[in-house]
Amino acid sequence: MSDRLDVVAIGNAIVDVLARVEDPFLSENAVEKGIMTLIDQDRALGLYDAMPPAEEVSGGSAANTAAGVGALGCKAGFIGRVKDDQLGQIFAHDIRALGVHYAGPITPDGAETSRCLVLVSPDGERSMSTFLGASTQLVADDIDTDLLGRTDWLYLEGYLFDTPEAKAAYARAIWATKRGGGKTSITLSDPFCVDRHRDDFRLLIKGEIDLLFANQAELLSLYEVSDLDSALDMVAQDVDAAAVTLSDQGSVIVRGRDRTWVGATNVKVVDTTGAGDLFAAGFLAGLAQGADDAGAARMGAIAAGEVISHLGARPEADLKALVAAA
Repeated sequence: MSDRLDVVAIGNAIVDVLARVEDPFLSENAVEKGIMTLIDQDRALGLYDAMPPAEEVSGGSAANTAAGVGALGCKAGFIGRVKDDQLGQIFAHDIRALGVHYAGPITPDGAETSRCLVLVSPDGERSMSTFLGASTQLVADDIDTDLLGRTDWLYLEGYLFDTPEAKAAYARAIWATKRGGGKTSITLSDPFCVDRHRDDFRLLIKGEIDLLFANQAELLSLYEVSDLDSALDMVAQDVDAAAVTLSDQGSVIVRGRDRTWVGATNVKVVDTTGAGDLFAAGFLAGLAQGADDAGAARMGAIAAGEVISHLGARPEADLKALVAAA
């Protein structure tokens, strides 16, 4: 593989395991209904064995973005650690089947592949037990610097920023991308993630990042302010560009003093999981295809609108056709 890629994303490689259960199953297996709980490996293996037949779908925030970029006709890659186990093989197959370049790392040792065990009750409530596993063990040596040297856009997932090893991996990825003439982007992922890493995020964004992705709550948390205008003024001083999503109000793209406002796509909302991931996919794909900020944001809105119109965080419709029709 020697040609350039439009986007390479780095983040958690997670497999969502979804099964429909009756409420007694939850109490019998000590699962608290309607919330997400972090669990250890032994608990993950035991609960997985107890679950009825399930649907296994590759996920992870940055991986969803890479899948969306590929679905929009761009050349995408993904770096994220899995173990060479059943779910690791499922993850690798799924993301490659979407046309995304994926070479792992796939390791024989260490923690099991990350998974989110999703138990869906008859009333539609989702009870999630998440084992972060192998994906959190990413280290600098896992970064394919040759691949990133042929990458136009690097996309980093804030969720993976919790360990010193992951921070070192991100630093290596940024160095390799910039050395090859590419640009860098990051998503803040979650307000709680921002709370944990605010100072480090501010330093990283100001010093190394070309494009920031955030939703309104994340941006307000980053700058510890309560109004959007103040946060937009502050982010304009820290980064060349920021793409800020505003839920059903659409998005605003910030470049210096310029503000580009783009509305959301009007769809019936079924499941908001993956909306931010697919907005980033559409925006990056738009930039890769030569769109201006408004055009890229419209592509982001179309991709996000598609993914919130059904269950699951991966596109089901033909995103290229939706963009062409719009």
